Amino acid sequence: MKPQEALARIIEHREILHDEMLSLMRQIMRGELSPTLISAIITGLRVKKETIGEIAAAAQVMREFATPVDVPDDRQLVDTCGTGGDSAHTFNISTTAAFVAAAAGARVAKHGGRSVSSKSGSADVLEALGVNLNQTPLEIAENIRETGLGFMFAPNFHSAMRHAAPVRRDLGVRTLFNILGPLTNPAGAKNQLLGVFHPELVGTLTRVLQRLGSQHVMVVHGSTAQGGLDEITIAGVTRVSELRHGEVIEYTIAPEDFGMKTTAIETIQARDSAQSREILMAVLDNQPGPALDIVALNAGATIYVAGAAGSLEEGVEKARAAIESGAARAKLRQFIQFSNRDRAGLA
Repeated sequence: MKPQEALARIIEHREILHDEMLSLMRQIMRGELSPTLISAIITGLRVKKETIGEIAAAAQVMREFATPVDVPDDRQLVDTCGTGGDSAHTFNISTTAAFVAAAAGARVAKHGGRSVSSKSGSADVLEALGVNLNQTPLEIAENIRETGLGFMFAPNFHSAMRHAAPVRRDLGVRTLFNILGPLTNPAGAKNQLLGVFHPELVGTLTRVLQRLGSQHVMVVHGSTAQGGLDEITIAGVTRVSELRHGEVIEYTIAPEDFGMKTTAIETIQARDSAQSREILMAVLDNQPGPALDIVALNAGATIYVAGAAGSLEEGVEKARAAIESGAARAKLRQFIQFSNRDRAGLA
């Protein structure tokens, strides 16, 4: 399909069919479209609202062009990458949860980048902790095998995105590409806790991942007094769409369901990556409070979808135990050391 034909169809609010979307996305990834056309197409899709089929096809192509991380038995891998873009300015919850989940027995292949809307993205806080972000695919696979945790810095694994990156920066608004990142894990993780910036995406992205062959997924959007959060929240009710055994169910959860209190979002906000690091360390040091509670919820969900717990409630219990025992703090220390082993001459 010619890009001009696709644009005309999008303007008429008509869906781009699967094979046509595959062709269009491949042209973008190969750098065959001008910035003007890319801008018009992704803006038009945003206005029209991307369909499940369009998103799934685009994600399929982005996976094709990604640099793979080959991890044996990838069906047991879990990712905690979210969309970002919620403008809640919280500390990096998903990264903290990844250490806790790994300490509780999950095999975490975390995919992420720098900040989208918060003061600190996963890469920002990991860098502040001293983690080496520029590991090779083989080194990351070894990390997962030895420590139960690996981090894939998105720009290093999606080089074809360079053709769309300048357009995304210039537009400065959410587009299709904001939701593709969490759908394109280079290690092929089939289990996922995926936080989204808008409640409309909860059911949509669950069904996209269903089409893409995911195994156990929770897509979540938390409510707050100020708006929304791309995490399970302690500031209100969380909307959940869960894919398990090929079926999708939708429900809501609240902090009180897990013996926690609803707490204002301001209590877990961070002004920069340094403060995000401080809060992360306080949680792993078992300092009680809202930050620990929200990490326990999100780590618990990660443990659950990874198959290391039989229920969300059991996952939260295992998350708390990993923090209280010091295992999560030890996991962080092990991961930092292992990610820098070549630099330290330990290989």
